[in-house]
Amino acid sequence: MTNLKETLYNVACALVDSPDEVTVCESIDGDTVNLVLSVAADDMGMVIGKHGRIAKAIRTVMKAAANADGKKVNVEIK
Repeated sequence: MTNLKETLYNVACALVDSPDEVTVCESIDGDTVNLVLSVAADDMGMVIGKHGRIAKAIRTVMKAAANADGKKVNVEIK
């Protein structure tokens, strides 16, 4: 079983300059897992990327990880 919160945390920490300011909040609603990723204001561009490409890639990776467990995931970046 994949820990989606920990997976998102590890991916985000690898991308940012201030990994100590990365937080992930998790809420579960049935088979849907809602994750809220918060990073430092200076690191927001690194997580979103040009035209949102990195954010889309993060969501794709998380959906693949959730699909392995038969769950759905929503990732919100704040």
